Amino acid sequence: MERKFQTDRASAQEMDKLDPLRKVRDRFYVQADEIYMDGNSLGLASKDAEEALLRMMETWKKEGIKLWDALFHYAGKLGEMSAPLINANPDEVVITGSTTINIHQCISTLYKPTKERYKILVDDLNFPTDRYAVDSQVRLHGYDPKDAVKVVKSSDGRLIDEAAVIEAMTDDVAMILLPTVLYRSSQIVDMKRVTDAAHQRGILIGWDLCHAIGAIPMDFKDIQPDFAVWCTYKYLSAGPGSIAGLYMNRKHFKETPGLAGWWGNKDDTQFELKHEFEHQHDASGWQIGSPSFLAMAPLEGTLTIFNEIGMSKIREKSLNITAYLMYLIDEKLSQYGYTVGNPREDSKRGGHVCLEHDEAYRICKALKEANIIPDFREPNVIRLAPIALYNTYEEVYTLVETLENIIVNKKYEKFSNERTLVV
Repeated sequence: MERKFQTDRASAQEMDKLDPLRKVRDRFYVQADEIYMDGNSLGLASKDAEEALLRMMETWKKEGIKLWDALFHYAGKLGEMSAPLINANPDEVVITGSTTINIHQCISTLYKPTKERYKILVDDLNFPTDRYAVDSQVRLHGYDPKDAVKVVKSSDGRLIDEAAVIEAMTDDVAMILLPTVLYRSSQIVDMKRVTDAAHQRGILIGWDLCHAIGAIPMDFKDIQPDFAVWCTYKYLSAGPGSIAGLYMNRKHFKETPGLAGWWGNKDDTQFELKHEFEHQHDASGWQIGSPSFLAMAPLEGTLTIFNEIGMSKIREKSLNITAYLMYLIDEKLSQYGYTVGNPREDSKRGGHVCLEHDEAYRICKALKEANIIPDFREPNVIRLAPIALYNTYEEVYTLVETLENIIVNKKYEKFSNERTLVV
């Protein structure tokens, strides 16, 4: 899509006036003296999330143990509210666990290696927790990850080559786990192409949606992956450490969960407290322990916002505001050593921009001193996420102006390159 931008602040202000989502910003706790560009790592708190959490507290205060009567299927309710984000059947989605636990759950359920077919195919750019879980699972099956984990290496350290992934789908591969959007480069991997290729070869495939859910529309009724996992604290703004999501394709409902727990037992016999597990044949059957309602409630609030607006409108603004950011980088910052490290095509770009610079780490420190919150990733990436629901075009303009000022006046030089615990 061809977009026409201008390099002056007035044009940014005009885009904000015309923004159909401008009033949604008021539903989030945006700090008056801060520009928050880290919603791809931890989304801002919303008033809707706060209200949902307070309602849960009131229910607990008033009802005590009686709250279970009303909230027994709360994880399924949130799963049903989440399903439109990926266009899945409601019974295929449940809110439970953490991303890593859900990876373990899905792999331990579906990974059934044989002498001929035992490898799990991964890439070398995914977030490390995915690899830790994969390595752990193959060890539990008695394999050495050096043999049983097949890694497709990136040729440039930024992007996954889908053709190379497909070429690596040899007869010894049993399962594939890949990210939908790369955390480092914001690349969108073509899930449909890769999933179809895997299934044509009899290979099961799962997707990590952590940097995709709430940022890009997805159509699982068309893609038909075997499983998927995601966190809810990034674009979905459900709070730090909020409960994760799990998708299990209906065709696997009769599989026994690899990690069984009493909350995955059939509803009608759960409180008979038998010592023989009876699996609930929908996504809720992959729950393990009792749901944490206080950690789940904020998600109900933010999902209300997402379902009210719809992913198409959110994606439309996200693409426009990230394109505007890249335009200003090209026009105002390229002479200072800044480069865009993410794909520029709408169909291949997620919800954040990856700005690269040799002094990226110290620039991030200088941005924070200026009350602009970015995100750093090794070795030289400043991740910037102008979120459609609460960031403005004028904030993007101010961000770029500040990035220029930091270099021109060498403000980054006062900071050390020594890494802190949370970068």
